[in-house]
Formats: sequence, C-alpha cells, structure tokens
Amino acid sequence: MKVSFFDTKPYDRSYFEKCAADSLRLRFHEFRLNQETAMAASGDDAVCVFVNDRLDRSCLEQLHASGVRMVALRCAGFNQVDLDAARALGLAVTRVPAYSPHAVAEHTVALLLALNRKIHRAYNRVREHNFSLSGLVGFDLHGKTVGIVGTGKIGRITAQILRGFGMEVLAYDPFPSADWARSNAVSYVPFNELLERSAIISLHLPLTASTLHLLNATAFARMKPGVFILNTSRGKLVDTTALIASLKSGAIGGVAMDVYEEEEGVFFEDLSGQILQDDVLSRLLTFPNVLITSHQAFLTHEALGEIARVTVENLVNRSKGLPFLDGTVLA
Repeated sequence: MKVSFFDTKPYDRSYFEKCAADSLRLRFHEFRLNQETAMAASGDDAVCVFVNDRLDRSCLEQLHASGVRMVALRCAGFNQVDLDAARALGLAVTRVPAYSPHAVAEHTVALLLALNRKIHRAYNRVREHNFSLSGLVGFDLHGKTVGIVGTGKIGRITAQILRGFGMEVLAYDPFPSADWARSNAVSYVPFNELLERSAIISLHLPLTASTLHLLNATAFARMKPGVFILNTSRGKLVDTTALIASLKSGAIGGVAMDVYEEEEGVFFEDLSGQILQDDVLSRLLTFPNVLITSHQAFLTHEALGEIARVTVENLVNRSKGLPFLDGTVLA
C-alpha cells in the first residue's frame, strides 16, 4: 500500500518510520494537501494528513480520480475534511480520536501557570540580568473557580488536575457525565452560569457549527472582570476580534492559547526572518497578558507514538481488508 504524508515535520517522519509495516510504502511531503497539491498523491492508495491540510470537495475529487481510496487523519479534529463529499466518493476517512489526552490537559495547565505567574516574562527578564519583580504578581489558584467547557477525555483530565490545586471546578457539556462529576467533586452548570462565575475558563470542545465563535462579544460581556481564558482546543471557538476588544478594555485579565483562528500558514512554520502578515495575530502578540504557543499541546513522545501506532494500524488494516480500529472511522 502506497501512502503520501502531507504537512510533515522531522518528528512525524521519525515516529512513523519506527511504526511502519513492511506492507506500507511511505512518502513524506513537507507541503500541505489542498486542491493545488493533490496531484502529488497520484498513484497512491491513501493519504495521511494533519490539521491544516484542506480536503474540500474539489481536493477529494482529485484524490479519488488519482486512485486514492483512504484519508487517514493523524489528529483528532476533522473540520478540515468535507465528510459528505468523502462518503459520496467512497473514500474511507479515519482519525486518531485520543492520542494522549494527558498531553493536551497538562499543556493547558502549564499555560495557566505560566500566564498567571508570568513565567514567560520573568524568563526573558532574567536572561537580560533584570532581576526586578515589579509587574510579576500573580494569584493563588487554590480556592478559585475554574469553568471547564467540554468534558471529553481532555476536559475531564484538565478538571481533575485543577481539582488537585484546590480549585472549585464548574463544567458545561451538552452531554454531561454525572458519575464522573460526582466522583471528582465537579459541578455541571448551564453555560451562562459558568461564564458568570468562573475566574478561569478553559475550552475543550470540537469545532462544529454550534461551537463556532462560542466565545464572542456577548459571552465576554457575561464574564467576571479579570477572567483568564485558556484555549488548547480549536482556534475558531473564539471570536478573536471580540477577544482583542475585551483585552483592550481591560475586561479580560489574561489569555493563553495553543490554537488560533487563522493559524494555517503560520503555526508550525519558522517565520522569524519575515514580517508577519496576519495583523490580528500581530495585535494579539502585543498584549503582555497574552501567551501563545503554536499548536504544540499534543507534542509529547507518548502522543506522537500513539498517533503513529493508530494511523499505521488503520492503514495496514485497510491494505488487508480488515476493519478499522474502534472509534477511528469518520466515513
């Protein structure tokens, strides 16, 4: 089975080559998959893609015409794929639904700690031999209220870590897990109540039509003054323009994010020698109370290993006519 991997970095190649089966022939491309680059998979049986590859109907039609019959996402999110078009074309689509929820949850808490205690600013100061503590005052997490929006695996682990800090944890999810909440002293509340009561709000949701810009100007207006917002889930859950307006007014105390609305073409790339063309992102980076990492929450040895294992196993199963792994099939 011949497979083209798109939008790959050295760490992708390393982990997939370790897991590769003899029945697979892997080709790695650094560029992203879209309508213009789909011909690079000509003659392949499958493609393996990441979060910023764009598999719209036109791209999928080109893949199908060139012989591709399977799309393997090496990520959990799938909003970049037109699943209706894939089904109509008979393309199988799989993903990795839970590569390491601990990796993302722990990164979320790391961002919170760094933002609150201003570790990033202190680090830069000390490297310049500036040992002043002025402007570095944070607050105790103990006793504060945190709102977890979305209680899938990542949201639940994040909540449990923060309970360990002695925080009161509120949660919102359309499909609450009552038994888990009871055993972890977590309280499910309506979404608006969570916004109004939480000193810290952490997002752990997929991007759907109903969650697009879930945090918008109306939501920000309901929040407590000085609220901290964490997003390690999907960039488009947050209306960035409204977020900037709330930051400028001082209503929001701090923002830590590992994702961004328009991260395609920016995140995962070294643009240090260029002028950043995204004016919105440039504005966000000017705020001293905004901390941004470039979609690295998943980046642990354990997560990369699991992504490679699940993806390769599904590719091998496809080549042998066997069922895909449970929970990985999208189309």
